[in-house]
Amino acid sequence: MQQKELIPHLFRTEYRKIVSVLCKLFGIEHIEVAEDLVSDTFLLASELWGLKGLPENPPAWLYTVAKNKTRDYLKHNSLFAQKISKEITYHEAYSDELDIDLSVKNINDSQLAMIFVVCHPCNPPEVQIGLALNLVCGFGADEIASALLTNKEVIYKRLQRGRERLKREKIKIESPSLSEINERLPAVLTSLYLLFNEGYYSANKDIILRKDLCLEAMRLTCLLVENEQTSKPSANALLALMCFHSSRFDARLNPGGDVILYQDQDTALWDQDLIAKGEYFLNQASHGNELTKFHLEAGIAYWHTIKADSYEKWESILQLYNQLLLIEYSPVAALNRTYALAKVNGKMEAITEAEKINLSGNHLYHSLLGELYLGIDGPKAVAHLETAWKLAKSKADKTLISNKILACKS
Repeated sequence: MQQKELIPHLFRTEYRKIVSVLCKLFGIEHIEVAEDLVSDTFLLASELWGLKGLPENPPAWLYTVAKNKTRDYLKHNSLFAQKISKEITYHEAYSDELDIDLSVKNINDSQLAMIFVVCHPCNPPEVQIGLALNLVCGFGADEIASALLTNKEVIYKRLQRGRERLKREKIKIESPSLSEINERLPAVLTSLYLLFNEGYYSANKDIILRKDLCLEAMRLTCLLVENEQTSKPSANALLALMCFHSSRFDARLNPGGDVILYQDQDTALWDQDLIAKGEYFLNQASHGNELTKFHLEAGIAYWHTIKADSYEKWESILQLYNQLLLIEYSPVAALNRTYALAKVNGKMEAITEAEKINLSGNHLYHSLLGELYLGIDGPKAVAHLETAWKLAKSKADKTLISNKILACKS
């Protein structure tokens, strides 16, 4: 990986890890100091690596520089050191001997604690999710706005108010109690779900699949599942869902980056190890009486890993969608349901149901209707596909839709 690609990648994977450790050390009220120190570390990396070339171990280099910058800051800013001295358990907060623990275990512990801190009930649920996406997952305001279907000005205000509340309350970054886990886990899981979704179907106009986001979402969800207290059925169900979707990464795009529709994918490229892991976590999720949207979506994703195009498969998917819409209605889920409905009860019934949803501003809505009208009403199929092309943002989507339009007209 070249430098111009490596630094953004490391920023995505390492920045929030180091910030979480420093926040645990300083307290959440000093998060800006932690962010500034880590930002300075990355700025130095971009300058020096361009001049001297990449170090042998870039993440280790970042950790070392971040430690040194933190020690220097504490040493030369005695007022700040005095402010946080009660929080730090070391004898001399600004000493060169300050132990800034960037081990894998402490990073994981700090991030796990941080996830539950930003989902503190002092903020309303929508603010908790925004903060988690920003402070734990590294999303910018534009990405959060896209994930939450709102505008970035609203997100800026949410994040600012949310940060201020956390600082004002001086919420400690520590392992959550059982009651705190039960109270905050839904917001935590929703944030990780949105992070994965942004990677799996990116709103970026040039990239439709961002594996780095998906892998980061899976890593953070693994932290929950690997911790005895947070390994709840819903967390296991979410990880199962991620495994099933990730198993088809290599089959989703061709070498040129164009989208390959589900029915046209080379099933030999599906990752059987990930499918097996998904089945394991789905089995773990079945313990107890809890049934969440993650359970149902994981079930739908599981059936998509079954290669046979059978009635049983699509009837099972349809019934799972029916349950999902009862638990948590979503126009997009309702739209996805109509594809399974077409497989089970035929295209005409699916068209009727799809048109009731009327997601006229969504390219997926018009793309699906274009497919459903194929063989029934050619001009309507083309009209919907042309509308889908205009609404699509990514190059890959536009290419896919263009090919469909050409096939309709040929």
